[in-house]
Parts: sequence; structure tokens; C-alpha cells
Amino acid sequence: MKEQEFIQIIKSTLNSKYIGDDCAYLKDLNILVSQDSLVEDVHFKKDLITPYQLGYKTVMVNISDICASGAKPLYLTISLSLPSDTNSNFIRNFYNGAKDAALGVEIVGGDITGSDKIYISATAIGSSKGRKISSRSHAKPGYKIIVSGEHGSSAYGLELLLKGNPEFTKNNIENKFIKSHLMPEAQIEFSRNISENIQSDYAMMDTSDGLADALFQIAKSSNVNLDIDTTKIPHDSRVDMQTVLYGGEDYQLVAAVPESVLQKISGYTIIGDVKEGPFSVNFDGKTFTQIDDKLFNHFKE
Repeated sequence: MKEQEFIQIIKSTLNSKYIGDDCAYLKDLNILVSQDSLVEDVHFKKDLITPYQLGYKTVMVNISDICASGAKPLYLTISLSLPSDTNSNFIRNFYNGAKDAALGVEIVGGDITGSDKIYISATAIGSSKGRKISSRSHAKPGYKIIVSGEHGSSAYGLELLLKGNPEFTKNNIENKFIKSHLMPEAQIEFSRNISENIQSDYAMMDTSDGLADALFQIAKSSNVNLDIDTTKIPHDSRVDMQTVLYGGEDYQLVAAVPESVLQKISGYTIIGDVKEGPFSVNFDGKTFTQIDDKLFNHFKE
């Protein structure tokens, strides 16, 4: 079974209006809440990441979801499930990495339990005050598709790490691709720039599961067609287009916004247009209505 099928079952079982975006927007409290997990041998391998980098990445992964909503990240809790042979240096270095990543965000608690592998679960809380909050269902015909940063760098960094070349190790964060994978940066300013300067409804997601996945999620939730020019997508020339589109964990942002807001913001690249539905995504004129076979599946045997 695919992840989206699980989510749909949960949503229909709970009959919850909050499930659908990466964050639950609790409008009566002016807060947004998100939870994300990192699991050893699913999301990371111990020999390819240091405890410091793992703590750093844990924070950035969770802050990114808050940024994708347009909210201001404020608080974080982190729960760790750890094997019995874990030593104090792991804890110290993990939380040093988390603390360095959490500038402006306060880590306020969590939990520690025993486990056979390392399991990390974090909850992030953001504020909607002074911000217009996004939803993946708010893309409208006539809007422009914009992105932050370069795409495909994290997946390419993972590819380098997995090759086993002594040149490409977890300690070589001078390599831009390895650093992109091990120590990503949540797009806090890009998010703030949009949410503080927009009045209309808009759609925004991070690219944690890949740029193509985010585009499909927005198109499907909004029942629109997204027309994408892949030559406009910012990426390093060493990274192929398959990796740019389908490689995950860049933690960049993609948004569908009215053209009128573009003169008020900066730091974006236009990669396409929102057109009338039904739901589909065009890449360079070729139409797709599903890409599941190209995406990472947590539940694949």
C-alpha cells in the first residue's frame, strides 16, 4: 500500500478537516502543528551521517513543514527511541546539532525510550499571526508556479555518499551536494516573504518528497493543470532532470501564487503556470496524471 492511501484512510476514518496539508491549522489558536519522523535504515544510515548532522536535519525537516504553510516556526519537541548501546556522546552531539539548527525556534521538550533502532519523532509549532496561511488546495488558474533554490542536490548528494568513494563521506560537507543532503536548510525567509505579502489564497509545499510529488499534490488537491517548463527549474548542471524532479529531501518550497504578488517578493524562479483542470501536470508539453512508480515508497518491500 502507498503512503497516500494510508493518509486517505486516516482522513476518512477520523472525518477530520485538518488532515490534508503538511500542517494542521488550528485557526482558533492561531497556531499550526506538524509532526515528522526519521527512522534508521529508512531515512538515514548511521554510517552515513553524524549524530550532530542527524540532530540538525531533524530540526530542519520539521521547521520546513511549518515554512510550507507560511507560518512562523516557534517551538519544537523531539522524541528519541534509542538502542541500549547508545552512548552519551550521541545524545550530546545530536542536541548540539538540533540547537544550532533551531535558531529562533525553541526546543521545549520531548521523550526518550528504548528501541532496536534509532527512531526520531518531532513536533513543530508555528504561529499564523500576521501571515496568510497556504493550502495545497488553493492553486487557481492564472497563478504562477514559483520555486526557491536549487533542486535535486540532496538526492545527488545521497548518491555520492552511497558510492563509497573515500572522497565522498559524511565529513566532507564542503561538497555542496553532501551538505544539501546531510544538513538541509528550511526556507524560512522565502516562506515569510510570501505569507506576509499576499492577500489571496495560495498553495505552497516543501519538496521533501521531491519537486514532482509536490506539484502533483498541489494539482490534485486544487483540481488544476500545472504546466511546467523543466528548463526553468534551478539546478546544478551535474544533476540530471530525473533527479531534479523526483529526488527528494531538498526542502525547497514550491508555490502557486497570483502574478500580482510577484512584484512584492524576491528570491523566486517562475517555472510554470496554473491552468484549468481537470487535474494533471505537464512537463514540457507531456501530460501526466500519475507518477507513483517514480516516487520513493516507505512501505515498499
